[in-house]
Amino acid sequence: MNIDPNATKYMVKAKISADGIIDRPDVVGAIFGQTEGLLGDELDLRDLQKSGRIGRIEVETVTKGGKSEGIIYMSSSLDQVETVILASALETVDRVGPCKASVRVLGIEDVRVTKREKVVERAKELLNELMKQSEGSSSNLLNSVKQSVQVEEITTYGPDRCPAGPNVRDSESIIIVEGRSDVLNLLKAGIKNAIAVEGTNIPKTVQDLSKERVVTAFTDGDRGGELILRELFQVAEVDFVARAPRAHEVEELSSKQIVKCLRNKVPGDQYMEMNNLNFEEKSFDELDKFEPESDYRNNDRRDRKERDERRDKHDKNREERHNRDERRDRDERRKERFNNEALDKYRKKREERQEKEDREMEIPKEEPVIEEPKEEPEFIEEPAAVEEPVEETVVEIEEKPKKSTKRK
Repeated sequence: MNIDPNATKYMVKAKISADGIIDRPDVVGAIFGQTEGLLGDELDLRDLQKSGRIGRIEVETVTKGGKSEGIIYMSSSLDQVETVILASALETVDRVGPCKASVRVLGIEDVRVTKREKVVERAKELLNELMKQSEGSSSNLLNSVKQSVQVEEITTYGPDRCPAGPNVRDSESIIIVEGRSDVLNLLKAGIKNAIAVEGTNIPKTVQDLSKERVVTAFTDGDRGGELILRELFQVAEVDFVARAPRAHEVEELSSKQIVKCLRNKVPGDQYMEMNNLNFEEKSFDELDKFEPESDYRNNDRRDRKERDERRDKHDKNREERHNRDERRDRDERRKERFNNEALDKYRKKREERQEKEDREMEIPKEEPVIEEPKEEPEFIEEPAAVEEPVEETVVEIEEKPKKSTKRK
């Protein structure tokens, strides 16, 4: 599909369906013929195409089973309103040659938007590439200059030609490292008084130099660095010890880490005490007199004694903890018992007090009830029933038998 780039502002996309076999020239002719004079002279397709305001009409058709379908592409450089009117005019086409047809506009695409998106994406890619180039060039430039100066500064010292920094000859203190790469890494950090031993066999140059200068041994944080330190303590005079972090090498450290390790250096005597390093000078005669079996027995005896002491100490601590726990439990039980006994005493006292009060309240209620009925009949019988009522009864008794005798 060839689209005129000069007339591409909007792209009209339409679908055509025909009941027969059609070809591209038939569709283009039907579009020009059936829209001629429909929209007036200003929007005539032929005139617009001649003036370049619309591009060529491209058609892609597919024929299958006696029917044809296709896609119509029409590019336009008109404004939005005119482009929409032309697109709607395409739907007026109802015949293509002898076949019935129908056209349906699928959409109108703003080509400038898609172009703008492509431009933005490409600009981002170009900007990223440019930034990478600029960063890489500046950093590489600085590193290359530094490395060239550092490589030029590294020298050799003494008859053993040990790799060293330029200030080893004049500096009052030196730093002993393991290899050439360690010296280079220290040079990157700005430290120029380093010298390398290059292996566990300490050169004579380093041994003599350690007697004249203040020596700081800076080794890797692995087993090899520990072995080099032991040999340095035996054949040279080491004033300070600095170690790289565990499982790290001096050549891998950054400048900040190197400075931090050197600041945390430890005096040599203190390092030997911390790591139980003791190098006593013995003659070969003493070594000949050495009896390994007895020494092994002494070591075994000493180890056994230490184990027994640790076991006894552990048992003692466990017994103390057990006694302490028992005392705590006993104190807690005593406190609970004391609290329970006090509570029981308090309850008993309260019950006794309450019983006593109830008893005191019951005694005055019973005495008046018993005494009052006994005293009342005595007071009633003494004044009235002794003289007057007895006489009246006697009189009545005397009168009755008289009446009964008369009746008989």
